[in-house]
Amino acid sequence: MNVTRDDFQYAMETTRVIHEPDRRIATFGETRFEFQLVSEFMDRTGEVRVRSGEMEACKPLLIRPDPEMEMDGFGDEAREKLGKLLEGLRANGTDLAFLQYGFRFRRSHVQEEILKESMEQVTERLLGDVRKSGNPMLAIIEGVDDTWEVSLMKFAMDMIVNSHQINTFDLKRKKLL
Repeated sequence: MNVTRDDFQYAMETTRVIHEPDRRIATFGETRFEFQLVSEFMDRTGEVRVRSGEMEACKPLLIRPDPEMEMDGFGDEAREKLGKLLEGLRANGTDLAFLQYGFRFRRSHVQEEILKESMEQVTERLLGDVRKSGNPMLAIIEGVDDTWEVSLMKFAMDMIVNSHQINTFDLKRKKLL
């Protein structure tokens, strides 16, 4: 299926995480999340699809610009000014490093189940199941059926945002930042 800009925007705006994993993306290793993505059919009422699978977050990669940054295409004056600006930032303690996050979505592990229940009944049952099991890595996501992969991407982006501060803290504590 071809995802239009409007489809993408709609999925990003309407996707919501009903139950967040207890854990965040690990700073020094890979992290596996399980998900249950619940969506209503666009053309049928009283039926809900539940997709279950896993996502793996790669260890965040620390990227630092080279102190001798190449500035191809810049004139001598611009190169000198940019060099002084970068030196000033570093002298003031500004670290230009950033973290790159990556996810692997394992499509082969996705299972689907169609239930003849309302969205509310299904989500309440799934929430009850996760409370009983105590699975700290399970996310329950309400998404859009036709663009469910966009809903998963939204979940991944939310996990990055929620993990960034703790990952940065861990790296500073180990004096890597």
